[in-house]
Amino acid sequence: MNLNFPNLLTGFRVLLIPVIVVVYFMPFSWAAMASALIFMLASFTDWLDGYLARKLDQSTPFGAFLDPVADKLMVAVILVMLVDTYSNLWITLPACVIIGREILISALREWMAEIGQRASVAVSYIGKVKTTAQMGSLVILLAFPGGSWQSYVGLAGLMIATLLTLWSMIIYMKAAWPILMGKRESH
Repeated sequence: MNLNFPNLLTGFRVLLIPVIVVVYFMPFSWAAMASALIFMLASFTDWLDGYLARKLDQSTPFGAFLDPVADKLMVAVILVMLVDTYSNLWITLPACVIIGREILISALREWMAEIGQRASVAVSYIGKVKTTAQMGSLVILLAFPGGSWQSYVGLAGLMIATLLTLWSMIIYMKAAWPILMGKRESH
């Protein structure tokens, strides 16, 4: 295993997940904002580790495995926290869609890789836009829990992220559908 700087950043992101949770539930007025700032730092490391891995030519199999796992863990944990905090359909339904999509697409990618068709379900531009909208909305929802105007902005962002989540899922499924239905030969 090569523990280069990009991989250490990814590991750091995983270690920040329980820190975000603990800080968020602390009984202080600043806890929500502090957890949002930690989440923002963790989200930034997602971009930075990928950039550095490419720029420094330090991509590794370990990093390629851990990076998407770290992202999915972080987003799922934050969504579960927000479902607990907001306790309403407008957070719960997007959380179910986003987490469900991540499970479905992860399983699809794993299966496609097994049959030598991984490139058919590569990360798309829509997926990157979805991730940006998702991370931004989660920062806002963490920072401003409750009925403030900021939380409504975060909720609107989460709705946009959810629509992009569904759109990207459709793109992935459309690309994989012929293979799933046995209409295209696998290698």
